[in-house]
Amino acid sequence: MSSVPMIEQTAGKGAARAAQRGLGARRRGGAGGTMRRPGFLTYGFLGAVILGSVFPLWWSFLVGSHDSSVISKGVPLTPGGNFFANAATVLDSIPFWKALSNSIIVSTVTAASVVLFSTLAGFAFAKLRFRGSKVLLVFVIATMAVPTQLGVVPLFIVMAKLGWTGSLWAVIVPGVVTAFGVFWMTQYLRDALPDELIEAVRIDGASMIQAFWYVGLPAARPAAAMLALFTFVATWTNFFWPFIVLDPSNPTLPVALQLLQAAHFVDYSIVLAGAVLSTIPLLLLFAVAGRQLVSGIMQGAVKG
Repeated sequence: MSSVPMIEQTAGKGAARAAQRGLGARRRGGAGGTMRRPGFLTYGFLGAVILGSVFPLWWSFLVGSHDSSVISKGVPLTPGGNFFANAATVLDSIPFWKALSNSIIVSTVTAASVVLFSTLAGFAFAKLRFRGSKVLLVFVIATMAVPTQLGVVPLFIVMAKLGWTGSLWAVIVPGVVTAFGVFWMTQYLRDALPDELIEAVRIDGASMIQAFWYVGLPAARPAAAMLALFTFVATWTNFFWPFIVLDPSNPTLPVALQLLQAAHFVDYSIVLAGAVLSTIPLLLLFAVAGRQLVSGIMQGAVKG
């Protein structure tokens, strides 16, 4: 990009435009100068993946828009007219709005804390030289192989001793940092952030925490955005630990939806209508933040 103004000063605007066109051709076509369009198989595979991903939500909407007898008649092919009535039943049967606010609080706080602490740890593992860093990183990654269910009993005992059972802190605090987040940010910063840039900032008099804040954190923005999205969705849909540690009067959305199942009869039209309602905030999140997320990823890829 910096070569174009130099060409314009030395050889005129015509040469600059020719250089700009040549640069654009190289970007579009790579070394060969030609761009290969995706073929039929690529579009067919992507279409199949999209249909397979959308079908469970669409099927839930179809069942949720009929009455309880639709399951015995087979899978419906067209939406019914009972969705809003079933949605109203969901809102009246469970503390939906309280569960929604709890899920928003837990998912937002957890995603923000995971991004912050994972980026700090990833910056340290990727750019700092200290004794035992490789062994410690391997240990952190090895914790991903331990099933979550093995730590439920001691974790519940700790929450009980702290007096946090039944409160949102018992769901937020155990998830403030994840081994996957540390590994993700370490791998990204190791390649995306040059060591020379940190050395230049340090020579200018900045401390290491200032180098992280003003250099490392902006460089990690694309990976941090993806990590935040993954963490938010995983926390939003988490059922196992909130079901154990939270009270029915203070649930998250997955725990609240479980309350729709009666002891001897499950009205799947009501349950699936509630599942569709709980998915709407995630769809809105993708609709609002999806474009910014993709642009941030592409910007980080171009810079890399």
